[in-house]
Amino acid sequence: MELKLVKVNINLKEEYYDFIREWKKTNEKIVPMAVDLKDMDYSQWLNNTLKFENKETCPKGLVTAKTYFLINEENRIIGAINIRCELNDYLLNYGGHIGYGIRPSERRKGYAKEMLKLGLEKAKELNLRKVLITCDKDNIGSAKTIISNGGILENEVKTEDGITQRYWIDL
Repeated sequence: MELKLVKVNINLKEEYYDFIREWKKTNEKIVPMAVDLKDMDYSQWLNNTLKFENKETCPKGLVTAKTYFLINEENRIIGAINIRCELNDYLLNYGGHIGYGIRPSERRKGYAKEMLKLGLEKAKELNLRKVLITCDKDNIGSAKTIISNGGILENEVKTEDGITQRYWIDL
């Protein structure tokens, strides 16, 4: 099966709604947070998401970022990845450069590993040389995905919800 990362775009609207419906059925928090519609329709969300790509349009106090969907040959959205071009204090401690998530029905099939690999290539194109990726300590699958892509555990940070592991990957 051929997988590729594509920048978020208007042509994936219906596939996006299918992706989001699946997340909502599970009552899980949508990951990465950047792909959650909140109270917007797709066009508003897309417009808002694209503002993050440039310093001139990025909301004040936030960092520039690019969001991609992992799609298969049928254009089905398998997952999403958000690559932040810099870190603020919060991202340095808890969020990292990259957030990613696979739709619930497609987990445990190796897609996260492949999506992160492709995401690291995009990060390199964005002139990042070293990226921070975090996950909850109890998210064993995510930790394995990060480690399999070269992640080195730096430390663990206590949060309100538990413990966040901080991994660095040299590009």
